Amino acid sequence: YVKLAVLGSLAAALVLNTHSLLASLQRNELSERRFLQLNKCPACWGTSWCRKFLNGQLRLESWGRLRLLDFFNVKNVYFARYGEPREGSRRVVLKRLGSAQELADIDTKICRRATGRGRCDLLQALPATEFASLNGDVRLLTPGAVEGWSDLVHCPSQRLLDRLVRRYAETKDSGSFLLRNLKDSERMQLLITLAFNPEPLVLQSFPSDEGWPFAKYLGACGRMVAVNYVGEELWSYFNAPWEKRVDLAWQLMEIAEQLTNNDFEFALYLLDVSFDNFAVGPRDGKVIIVDAENVLVADKRLIRQNKPENWDVWYESKFDDCDKEACLSFSKEILCARVTVDHNYYAVCQNLLSRHATWRGTSGGLLHDPPAEIAKEGRLEALLDECANPKRRYGRFQAAKELREYLAQLSNNVR
Repeated sequence: YVKLAVLGSLAAALVLNTHSLLASLQRNELSERRFLQLNKCPACWGTSWCRKFLNGQLRLESWGRLRLLDFFNVKNVYFARYGEPREGSRRVVLKRLGSAQELADIDTKICRRATGRGRCDLLQALPATEFASLNGDVRLLTPGAVEGWSDLVHCPSQRLLDRLVRRYAETKDSGSFLLRNLKDSERMQLLITLAFNPEPLVLQSFPSDEGWPFAKYLGACGRMVAVNYVGEELWSYFNAPWEKRVDLAWQLMEIAEQLTNNDFEFALYLLDVSFDNFAVGPRDGKVIIVDAENVLVADKRLIRQNKPENWDVWYESKFDDCDKEACLSFSKEILCARVTVDHNYYAVCQNLLSRHATWRGTSGGLLHDPPAEIAKEGRLEALLDECANPKRRYGRFQAAKELREYLAQLSNNVR
């Protein structure tokens, strides 16, 4: 009855607002400064793509133009077509990086930090915040200035911060790790992004072009960020053929391994793992992370250098058998202080692959209902159980290694 009432109200609103709806379908809001919230800058995500937005090179897809439907678009994620004169058009994803309330909270926090009041003129208030205190006289962005601002810099190293500044895409003079080489507005945009939603900085610092499993960052205008469209969410493959699900599961375990152990010696720990945070390319079938807001980066070189207590003791994440979806149990402090950590294996196994994974009323995980011969053999179930909820000390490390090899064998991948 509630659903029928909502649909009825929506239908009535559509009828009563037919004229305005037709007008909204005809105009391109992505070329409007107010819709992009350009007036918020430099309390925004950037301006590198403003010319493309304002010149009308991006257009919201069909129903995305109806503001009446924003009520259902809580995450403020839009699909659009981006057209280059010589390349034709392609699909992109636009994100405001927060709900309407979360974005309003950013304004409130900035005002309170600057004036002690909840409302103010943002442009006048910004110079009185810590985002402006790191001015042109400051040479480097240092750990002491931003530590704990967000998951990305919960325990930052100088090497990580230099990487963030050097690869910052919202400046014309990228490539330098010197903070003072940024304009005042660019510096504040970088710091505000780092504090309130560092996802764009993760995508820029660990780009897909270098093989990192993240969506490609394209640019920003005001409080709208553009990223490459990957494909359907992993959730849409929940009931795909067994062979397809095995391949996807193998890729997920490979992602967990890559983020944990890589030549750069940065461990990227996924603190939010659910079916909605991954997507699959329709052509190459490649699994990509499409939500990178909650990623903690630990510098293994720094851990080895500082040698905090128990730094070389392997850390095992504790299984969390909660009643909610996408549960994870972890300690950020321990993730920042150990070189060998099984968190990513645990997150993928518990929340995506094993029988403990629940999502949208389903259970059994991505590898549910295996073929009779595999179920009879029992090896897959045993490895998944040990990976999600190990019974032996350091059992998850070994189970994750064997699971990757077994899934590769099942999907006929030669690795």
